[in-house]
Amino acid sequence: MSTTFSPLRRTVQLTLGLFGFSLTMAMLIHSGMGAMPWDVFHQGVALRSGLALGVVVVASSVVVMLLWIPLRQRPGIGTIANIVVIGATLDPFLLLLERIDPDPSTAGRVALAVAGVLLNGVATAAYLGARLGPGPRDGLMTGLVGRTGWPVRRVKTAIEVLVVAIGFVLGVTLGWATVLYALGVGPVVQVAARWLAPHLRPAVVPFPVPQPDGAAHLPGHGAPGEGSGEAGGAPAAGGQGEVPGEPEPNAA
Repeated sequence: MSTTFSPLRRTVQLTLGLFGFSLTMAMLIHSGMGAMPWDVFHQGVALRSGLALGVVVVASSVVVMLLWIPLRQRPGIGTIANIVVIGATLDPFLLLLERIDPDPSTAGRVALAVAGVLLNGVATAAYLGARLGPGPRDGLMTGLVGRTGWPVRRVKTAIEVLVVAIGFVLGVTLGWATVLYALGVGPVVQVAARWLAPHLRPAVVPFPVPQPDGAAHLPGHGAPGEGSGEAGGAPAAGGQGEVPGEPEPNAA
């Protein structure tokens, strides 16, 4: 699968992904069943420091972006758009949900929370797939994916669980939707990335290619099950000696 999308598709993915992310944030907040993990962390720091929540969010964004440096991540248009779009649309989405259903039933709250987690994973994959620059926190995730080779679901889930744990230790009460988000959004991003962000797939992994029975093992050639039959046992470029993978995430 090609990892290069047309400029139009990248723009559409970025825009819809960011609007979708903002909407899902509002859905989780309106459900009353628990905030997103990073918001739990922000609330915990604000609670202990006495700083306004907005100040904590901005400060944490700066700190997280400093962690980009050793990961060789670079901000892009999408990084700025992440801050602007989400900041400008979150309150309107909250007002819209308030007008549609001011006091959701228990079933409605559960539906909002579950749908919020699922759609947030898709929205995250969409704007990351645009490759115009991730938000500060997802840039940390893509940087770790690129440097460690670990799958997206493992890295994202580990980050979400860590910030939730810190927020809890700092005195924030957790809701079940927070736990669902922390454990569930990573796998959703991983699945959605197959179509929306294929560059997040693991790197090329060589595997042995069996040779015909009775094939001569000439000097410098690998034995059966060792490489692709090229000199030194190296897989042939573009041949069947490797599983097609994708390049590391590019946040430019």
